[in-house]
Parts: sequence; structure tokens; C-alpha cells
Amino acid sequence: MTTSPTVRRRRLAAELRRLREMAGLTHQQVADQLGPGFSRAKISHIEMARVKPRQIDVKAMLALYGVTDAEAEPLLTLVKEANQKGWWDAYAAVMPETLRAYVGLESAASVLRTFQPQLVPGLLQTPEYARALAVAEPEHRARDVDRWVELRMTRQEVLSKPEPLQLWAILDEAALRRVVGGQDVMHRQLQHLLSMADEPHVTIQVLPFAAGAHPGIDGPFSLIGFPELADSDVVYLTMQTGNLYLERESDIARYNLLFDHLQASALPTSSSLELIRGIAKEHENDL
Repeated sequence: MTTSPTVRRRRLAAELRRLREMAGLTHQQVADQLGPGFSRAKISHIEMARVKPRQIDVKAMLALYGVTDAEAEPLLTLVKEANQKGWWDAYAAVMPETLRAYVGLESAASVLRTFQPQLVPGLLQTPEYARALAVAEPEHRARDVDRWVELRMTRQEVLSKPEPLQLWAILDEAALRRVVGGQDVMHRQLQHLLSMADEPHVTIQVLPFAAGAHPGIDGPFSLIGFPELADSDVVYLTMQTGNLYLERESDIARYNLLFDHLQASALPTSSSLELIRGIAKEHENDL
């Protein structure tokens, strides 16, 4: 069973939205009928899982929607689970809120399909590679770098748990040739990719420069799937202006199709690993 409070909050939000729509009420009508302490924005934020829900607020909303005590009980349990702390809360000082939400989803996911055009995906980074990235970020203070790297390595435990995350990563060739942290760091990073590719739950493909223009040219994205049907898939986009989460069925379908096209354009896994070996050898020769 999923225990991530982030995922529980999403499930509760979806149920509250569904119940409100079944009751034929708008956000403003709910706020008006519930009175002081409620607003249209507050109802919207609860339904979008942007805030931690309070028991008293959810009880009031459920009563307004005509939900019986028996029907409300599992939803109120979700409220408790949604307000629990995740392991990642210990790293709040070095993690922006948008990343906190992503880690909460990632920790409960069963499948992750990601396209990365510039960097090695976080779940496949070595500590040295992750450290070099952290040092390059102007927002990271020197004393925070160790915690940032520790967070990155802790996130990777989803790949070693009894039922590991199924990871399918497509990397642009640029991510392999961009020297992060120096030749030695990059050589070890590429060797680590080869090692991880031996795991049955990890698939790595490379989109070569020769592929030319491709459907992922707009930037990186990840498709996150969960083991329970009640938890819908999420598309996560990393953007210069901020990260974005898409949950509409049309968006999920669009990015699934996009990933399928990238798979077809990328090298087969065996050829991808051969290319990684070749680039690793180049770095080794330069040491």
C-alpha cells in the first residue's frame, strides 16, 4: 500500500473534487455555504492538493456534499495520512516546495519513465556527479551541499527496495558528453550507468545526435505511475520558470505518446550501452 502523504493528499483532493461536482456545486458556492474560514481559493487549493487539509474543514465539506458518516470515515483517514511527515521533510532546508512534491510522488511510484536532454537523471547519478551539480547551483550555500547530495542518494533507495521502481530513462547524447565535475567524475558516472543498466528494473536508452530534431526537443519530462488504480498518473515538467505537474487524461496520453516516439527514435538498449562504453573510454583516455 502507498504511504506517501503526497500521494494520499492527491487522492483525497480528487475525491473531494468528485464529490463537489456530484453535488452540483462550484468552489464559490461551497465557500458561501460553509461561511467564515472558507473561500473559493481555499476550496480550490484543497482540491489541487496544494495545502495540507484540516480534519474540521474536510468534515464540513463532506457534510455539505451529503456524505454519510460511514462514507466519510475512509476519507477522514486519508486526511490523517495526508498530514503525516515524509522522510524528505528532514531535508526541507535544502529542497524547494516544488521538488518536495516531486520526491513525495517519486517515493510511492511503481513506474517512472523520464527523458533528460542535458543531465543524467537524479536516480542514476553518482555522489560525485550530484555534488558537482549542487556546487554549480548559485542558490546552494556551501554548507547545504552535503545535505543536498545525501537527499539525492536517499531518493535512489526506490531502486533497491524489495519491489523496486521500474525506471525507463532516455538520455540525450548531450547528457553523456557534458563533462560534469571533470573527466574522472564523468568516467565513473558513465560506468555507474552501465552498472545500473544490468538491473532488470532499469532500462537506459540514448537519443543520439544523429537523430536530429525529435519530439522531446522542448525539454525534460517524467511520467510517474503508481501501484494503486485510485492514484492517477502524473506528468512532471522541469521548466526554467518553475516546475509543472499535469494530471489531465489528455496530458497523460500526450506525454505517453511523446515518450513512445522518443523510444523509437533512440538507440536500442544494446546500442545505447555500447555508446556509453565508448564515451566512457574517451574520458578514461583523457585522464
